[in-house]
Amino acid sequence: MESEKLLDGRLKLRHLTLVTAVADQGSVIRAAQELHITQPVVTRALHDLETILGVPLFERHHRGMTLTLYGESFVGHARTVLAQLRQAGEELTHLAAGNLGTVTIGIHLAGSNLLLPRAIAALKAAHPSVTVVVREADPDTLRAGLLSGEIDLTLGRLIGSPPPRLTHEQLYREPVRLAARAGHPAHRQRSPSLAQLRRYPWVLPIDRTALRAELEELFTHENVELPADRVECTSMPTLRHFLLSTDAIAALPLLIATQDADLRLIDTPLKSISQAVGITRPSDRPLSPAAEALHQRLREEAGELAELLG
Repeated sequence: MESEKLLDGRLKLRHLTLVTAVADQGSVIRAAQELHITQPVVTRALHDLETILGVPLFERHHRGMTLTLYGESFVGHARTVLAQLRQAGEELTHLAAGNLGTVTIGIHLAGSNLLLPRAIAALKAAHPSVTVVVREADPDTLRAGLLSGEIDLTLGRLIGSPPPRLTHEQLYREPVRLAARAGHPAHRQRSPSLAQLRRYPWVLPIDRTALRAELEELFTHENVELPADRVECTSMPTLRHFLLSTDAIAALPLLIATQDADLRLIDTPLKSISQAVGITRPSDRPLSPAAEALHQRLREEAGELAELLG
């Protein structure tokens, strides 16, 4: 198709809203219910859109609808356009009210206990009217929020190359260490092995996370099975409470373990495990004024933490 056809006036914003709804819901019926419109309206709009584009966006089957290769590409761009318009509206609203605006940041463990609070405090000191929304979730949920525009940027562990339409910025590297409550019996041992520590309860990251995979590799390397008595959790409040109320052991980012007065490091080095802590943000749209301000504070505070880590 000719790209100019997208600008000839036939393509409407409602087409973008409808196609993303169908992609999310997997069916015309559920998309119509979500948008509070009738099924024929959605069906007709999808037909019009595919006619404008000249390519099929969905494969229809009895269980619903799935995106074609063309659909995957177009829906990604549609989400970006809608996210930018949503961001523009929010910025104009806040600027009209004399405020810098709102920034939503997603977090997943790393950087959440020290870097983010320090950055937010510095931001609020300079811009008291900025609203900061912090959302804690698993990496997949945070990634979806970034792509949809619901989240401005995320802070956490950086793994490999960034997914399409996202970019990484490393702030510092942080070792991962084993930790337990003060007074834990393991603290009386000198460099206890994983085999010795396995008899205690453990808190492990949930399956299919990078740290979980690295820990499994470490246990395998030392020919030790994963602890049978374990809890799988990435919620820091739940994890911390369990560590303090039991004899459980967990692998934690160094700054989380050392900044908690009730936790102590176990004298067992995990030489093969460290993590790059940084920011993930969309690569196809600029940050809002509030998000850019928080971004700069994160960089500044991360520089000080990098020196602390040596």
